[in-house]
Amino acid sequence: MTLARIDNVSVRFGSKVVLQNLSLEIEEGAITCLIGLSGAGKSTILRLLNGLRKPDSGHVYVKGVDICCMGNQNLIDFRSKVGFAFQFAALFDSMSVFDNVALPLREHTKLSREKIAEIVMRTLETVGLESARDKFPSELSGGMLKRAGFARAVVNNPDLVLYDEPTTGLDPIITHLLTDTIVRLRKQLSGTAVVISHDLQSIYMMADYVAMLFEGAIISYGTVDELKRSTNPIVQQFLRGSEVGPIPI
Repeated sequence: MTLARIDNVSVRFGSKVVLQNLSLEIEEGAITCLIGLSGAGKSTILRLLNGLRKPDSGHVYVKGVDICCMGNQNLIDFRSKVGFAFQFAALFDSMSVFDNVALPLREHTKLSREKIAEIVMRTLETVGLESARDKFPSELSGGMLKRAGFARAVVNNPDLVLYDEPTTGLDPIITHLLTDTIVRLRKQLSGTAVVISHDLQSIYMMADYVAMLFEGAIISYGTVDELKRSTNPIVQQFLRGSEVGPIPI
């Protein structure tokens, strides 16, 4: 079943075409990874899916609703059910880990302080940060920052979680830990995730489906095995990390 659908969407920034007549379906309950060169439009897709960017043409449907036609208040309500894990966590420096993770519940629900504390601690335990509840972002390692960002993204049990390059700049051990965390969170939430990543080993571990973007279009979509078997020379050059091939260097 499809949770979200990008339908024939084009996006431009000035004269630059970022996406051109692009269509993509996000399967419910699956992890879909977006890959491609820098500037291919991957982050723009995340912003389309949570309504932060409207397309110049085309439509974006989430749970059957065209979010391009939503007013501001409806968009705010909609975003409360879409979690976003930012590339650099984007935690508030002046707030503890606990308060950062509690923020979506305080802003978007009427739950009691006791219930919020219960949910936050359960979520922190899920990402292995229960002992860091009173620490501030400046006191956390890079991997801990990312996991705190994950916790804030999922604390209100969203229908869809968007991860923007969750393993960038981290060592292989922490990358493996974060990849495993994304998989566990998807299973525990029975939810859906879209992940941007340049780490192919991480993608091979977590992805149910992979979409590769090139020059504003999706040139390959399928399972990891289907991606590896692709006969598209651009896909194969990207997977090999080779300077030899049709991708201009």
